[in-house]
Amino acid sequence: MNRFTTTLFSLSKLTLVTCFLFVVNLSQAQVYNAKKFEKNIKAFDKRDSVEKVQPGSNLFVGSSSITNWKDVASYFPNSYVINRGFGGSKFEDLLYYADRVIMPYKPSKIFVYEGDNDIASGMDTEILIKQAKELREKIAIAFPKVPVVFISVKPSVARWKLKDKYVEFNKALKKYVKKTKRTEFADVWTPMIDENGEVFKDVFLKDNLHMKANGYKIWQKVLEPMVLKNKK
Repeated sequence: MNRFTTTLFSLSKLTLVTCFLFVVNLSQAQVYNAKKFEKNIKAFDKRDSVEKVQPGSNLFVGSSSITNWKDVASYFPNSYVINRGFGGSKFEDLLYYADRVIMPYKPSKIFVYEGDNDIASGMDTEILIKQAKELREKIAIAFPKVPVVFISVKPSVARWKLKDKYVEFNKALKKYVKKTKRTEFADVWTPMIDENGEVFKDVFLKDNLHMKANGYKIWQKVLEPMVLKNKK
């Protein structure tokens, strides 16, 4: 094999490798469908067209632990509260839809619950903190003076095997929050753990993942000092 043939062979090999990597990256990029929650978001749009939304409210966003807290406003009677959670969401989804589930409401304070489904799907803490930071910066651009509360991921019976991953994420999130202006960390993990280090089992529905009212009572105690009392 002469020098020209060897060079040609090497270039062909390099081209094949490049094409392979391109196809792999493309396939990975196509796995996530950014519009999979479009139906949920359009439901918010429709609701907003018929219901008056109070500007300057406490806005709750995130996955099903927020979505299922349908009566969240009743837990904070001295506050204006809006719930725009959409079940099954992850940080990347909230980032994608932030312009439609956060920005239009001109909130006075924002409460974010994400990370639960992310960790369950195998997402690394490092990536999640990066996404949390991106979300926080996006909010800061739109609302420079509006504080944001990141709610820790909760423990659950269904996902207890992922305990170490959840604890790792919560620690990293708390560390990020501590050094970020106008940002708070709400620890709902600790009060949901009993004296033996096990998660309370009586606060969950049959799926052992989503909470009953007594679970939300725990959240209420944690969040009460953080929720703005803006009802006169």
